[in-house]
Amino acid sequence: MATITTWFTLGLLGELLGTAVLAYGYTLVPEETRKRYLLLIAIPGIAIVAYALMALGFGAIQSQGHAVYVIRYIDWLLTTPLNVLFLALLAGANRGDTVKLVVLQALTIVFGFAGAITPSPVSYALFAVGAALFGGVIYLLYGNIATAAKSTLSDIEISLYRTLRNFVVVLWLVYPVVWLLGAPGLGLMDVETASLVVVYLDVVTKVGFGIIALLAMMDLGSVSETDEEMTTVAGD
Repeated sequence: MATITTWFTLGLLGELLGTAVLAYGYTLVPEETRKRYLLLIAIPGIAIVAYALMALGFGAIQSQGHAVYVIRYIDWLLTTPLNVLFLALLAGANRGDTVKLVVLQALTIVFGFAGAITPSPVSYALFAVGAALFGGVIYLLYGNIATAAKSTLSDIEISLYRTLRNFVVVLWLVYPVVWLLGAPGLGLMDVETASLVVVYLDVVTKVGFGIIALLAMMDLGSVSETDEEMTTVAGD
């Protein structure tokens, strides 16, 4: 029977493979986007360390009768703000909205962790605060950040922004469901099952987010090269 360690090991392998692919992709994207692209490599790269530690049995504490993986929350605290930072940079959002977006996402994780280590009913109150903060993240991504994207991006880039935004929002909405059904909440989902679901979500959201962006950025590079060739021919 598979154990939590098995899921963590599979998660580690998934993040390793994803990071390797994205690292290679660095050479394929337009040079002017490479600095921003590094965020996409860092996201699963950080997760590699987290999953390696958890697979080795580190990073868990016992709280309220169940295991809380502190390393996992540290991973999310570092990586999920990078996801939304990438979206803000892609959209060309102003500094104020970018900072608010990143801070709200970080606080979402902080309150989720606080709820996981706090006894009921306070845990539910902390969870509700975290959910409200995530609501703020969604509001910005579909509001001010999306408006910035419309005013600064090409049609292809706007499509990429919307795809990545919808991708992370939909998948991230599953995490609070796992929290509620798992040990910190109602206890309807055992730790092993919750770990399997979370590992799957982590690999998909971190690596999938990067792969989608990589493919789109490669297409953008091809379009730019074609435009340059046409301009050269027209000039001749």
